[in-house]
Amino acid sequence: MHTSLSDFEMPNEEQVHLAAETFRMLGDPTRIRVLWALLQGESSVACLAELAGAAPTAVSQHLAKLRLAGLVKGRREGTFVYYSAADEHVARLLRQALFHADRLDHHDDDHDLPGEPTATATT
Repeated sequence: MHTSLSDFEMPNEEQVHLAAETFRMLGDPTRIRVLWALLQGESSVACLAELAGAAPTAVSQHLAKLRLAGLVKGRREGTFVYYSAADEHVARLLRQALFHADRLDHHDDDHDLPGEPTATATT
């Protein structure tokens, strides 16, 4: 069946594993909040904890996992570490996930999505 598609190619095992790991890392609401905050700019653990509504120790643990997964990076300045999203790919992935969630949330409604033209009713 798929052999008739000349350009069909399955991703290799490493790509599949890494993609699944990325989605697993994004499977926690606190991590989503932390990453969203980081899309606004570089930040410290204390600031991220306040924005995410979580304890600094919990945010620090989440950041360690996100850093190991390659989703965030840290920059040390004296005794402080400032975190940022790893790259624009992370930003696009998170924005797409949130856009998709918004679509799911409103799929039965007549609400317009952010960034889309407002529908006008004709009478």
